[in-house]
Amino acid sequence: MNTFITLFAISLNAILAENFILVKFLGICPFMGVSKKTDTAVGMGIAVIFVMALASAATWAVNEFLLVSLGLEYMQTVVFILVIAALVQFVEMFLQKAMPSLYQALGIYLPLITTNCAVLGVALLNVQNSYTFIEAVVYGITGGIGFTLAIVLFSSIRQRLEDCDCPKAFKGFPLALIAAGLLALSFMGFSGFRVF
Repeated sequence: MNTFITLFAISLNAILAENFILVKFLGICPFMGVSKKTDTAVGMGIAVIFVMALASAATWAVNEFLLVSLGLEYMQTVVFILVIAALVQFVEMFLQKAMPSLYQALGIYLPLITTNCAVLGVALLNVQNSYTFIEAVVYGITGGIGFTLAIVLFSSIRQRLEDCDCPKAFKGFPLALIAAGLLALSFMGFSGFRVF
């Protein structure tokens, strides 16, 4: 029962209280770049969930069984980036074969998942928080769900903003930044949120 409560708390924190995009401000590049259409945002979100889950599992294992046992903890960032890059190449090849339209829609932002600081952030935070393997994987999956929630909400806002009547100086990117700031403020309301 205690494990369930811990996993539930980790999940709620990753999705709401410590959302990677809107609270930690990690992964802003795809957030702003892929959020013009909801279907593209959903595709990017699913890819990020998949990569974050695999990256959490792989980097936890590499850290625990290789880096810590050899005393190479100082190499975490470099090794984690290499592991994430390999995982993203796998996802990219899969999407190119299985879903070419989504592969084309994501464009340059798909390979940028490699350098997406949210994916690297989840790997480093797993180590920093001393999560077990299960906790690390849950944190990776729910961190990706939080990423997807933020990008899908923002894409629906951006689609509505295209049709709004506003001053010409605010059209496009400036209005998107204002909307992103307001959305981030709404998620900041969950800060200090505690489970039990």
